[in-house]
Amino acid sequence: MGLVYAEVEIINAGDIEMARRNLMDEDDVKRMTVTMLVDSGAYNLCINEEIQEQLQLPIVERRKARLADGSIKEYDVVDNVKLRFKNRSTTCMAMVLPGDSEPLLGAIPLEDMDVIIHPQRQELIVNPDHPYFAQMTLKGIR
Repeated sequence: MGLVYAEVEIINAGDIEMARRNLMDEDDVKRMTVTMLVDSGAYNLCINEEIQEQLQLPIVERRKARLADGSIKEYDVVDNVKLRFKNRSTTCMAMVLPGDSEPLLGAIPLEDMDVIIHPQRQELIVNPDHPYFAQMTLKGIR
């Protein structure tokens, strides 16, 4: 299977909350559409410093991550990142990669939005079993 990319809207969820409280105008909410590599081998959302600066997402901590080559590096982490893809959305944390590194859409936000990689079409799609809303699986709940 080749590389799969998706157009995802990234929004500063802190701004959304400020607009909800009438402390900011809705038109001032910082957002942008980004082409992201869909990487089911990565756990988290990864954005780059340019995206983080444009959306003014505050750094909340630093975390270590194991890269594909096996090396371990430490990165800043931002919180309150809202993602929108088609009729799905999620809010999550994101690791901040250096400079203009390629943004990655990892397994956790993919699962939360209930989207899947269509292998034949090599594209990200809304789960056809749940086309109108995201559905989660809760094991052990009766």
